[in-house]
Amino acid sequence: MPSLAKKRRKWKRKVSDRRKALEEVMKLRQIDDIDVRVSLIQALIPVGLYEVNKQLQQDVLMLAGEKHSRGKKNVRWTRQDGSVYLLDQKVPVTIPRVRNKIRNIEVPLPTYQKLQDPHRENEQLFKKLLNGLSTHRYRECAELAPEVFGISASNLSKRFKHITAAKLQKLQERGLDNYDFVAVFVDGKRYADDGIVVVLGITLEGNKIILGIEQMATENSRSTEQFFEHLMERGLKYDEGLLFIVDGSKGIIKAIEKVFKNCAVIQRCHYHKIENVASYLPKGMQMIWRAKLREAYRQTSYEAAKRALDKLRTELRDMNPSALRSLEEGLEETLSLHRLGLHAELGKSFTSTNCIESVMSQLGQYTDKVDRWRGGSHIQRWAAAGLLELEPRLRKVRGFRYLKLLKAQLCEEVEKRQKKHGLECATTGNSGAGIHLTTPEIQG
Repeated sequence: MPSLAKKRRKWKRKVSDRRKALEEVMKLRQIDDIDVRVSLIQALIPVGLYEVNKQLQQDVLMLAGEKHSRGKKNVRWTRQDGSVYLLDQKVPVTIPRVRNKIRNIEVPLPTYQKLQDPHRENEQLFKKLLNGLSTHRYRECAELAPEVFGISASNLSKRFKHITAAKLQKLQERGLDNYDFVAVFVDGKRYADDGIVVVLGITLEGNKIILGIEQMATENSRSTEQFFEHLMERGLKYDEGLLFIVDGSKGIIKAIEKVFKNCAVIQRCHYHKIENVASYLPKGMQMIWRAKLREAYRQTSYEAAKRALDKLRTELRDMNPSALRSLEEGLEETLSLHRLGLHAELGKSFTSTNCIESVMSQLGQYTDKVDRWRGGSHIQRWAAAGLLELEPRLRKVRGFRYLKLLKAQLCEEVEKRQKKHGLECATTGNSGAGIHLTTPEIQG
């Protein structure tokens, strides 16, 4: 049997708990900022409805004065049924009404208007549904009290659609002029018979930023060009050079060359190149040639890597001409980082598309649970919501301390190309002028 001292301690704890709850309510009553009061009301579920009613009565008192008072332009005016949001669920309440007798219109209660806006709670609902909670089982997991409503499957679906549409708009319209990008990854992800192209930017500090998404059935050059032009309109800086890391898609490479011209340095993914070459060889030879190609690309200097690849080209010439053509296609673009002299420092990050494929894998944790896609808007909304959700968790790229050096090398490469392009244009112009001058003499 418990001792008297233990009983007293237990009784004191209960009194202390009650006192703390009362202090919370008293603090709530002393706060003047309506937004802060509303946040606290929505958080204190056990006393929420009581405080809602008390705050509504205070609004009536503020607008219409004490009962039976005279000389006020606002008067008390019956009651009506209504509802407020507590967390992400609607709860029925009785709402007192106030009417302006001069203008003969109803005066809204400030607290009631605030409690009908679930803007903060919508974010909680969004995270629950994005992370796999079914709309049909939401009530079982989230119901606060038997009286709550507004959490049916159709209602939740509409609210989720509204939230994800706002996320998509944010991703498509946010400005890029405040970022200093040094590298860009481009890759696509399939959804049923459709797909999207995702562009991931790497800032000078090594942070990963989602630049945008575009729905494309195929990675063709025309639609990719328009996508890049839209990124430029949003403020993407490229004049000082950008390193583009791609998997070898001809449409994407063609679009990059056309839109960014001399300011783009293309680096093809080593892994995709190795797999493409190995696919032409017999199964017994594929593992051997993967090791040979990896060893060649592992060379830190451009000259050493080029010599090793030339030796492999000689071996493939008689063994398998198809594999040789696959190796030679875009070979120089696989050595771009070698040519910039930064393979040893940035090779792990920028000689493959692992960075963006990791993002696609994380995006799949959100989107792969969808069993049926209902059009392009459905795909884009889910993809944008998932990408913005995971973006803050993305780590910096390996070797980010060398990105300033990469920026300097890209600037130097752009200057070389522009000088070369200027000389070629000047030479073409002089020859054209010569032909133009001699034409009248021939005619004469």
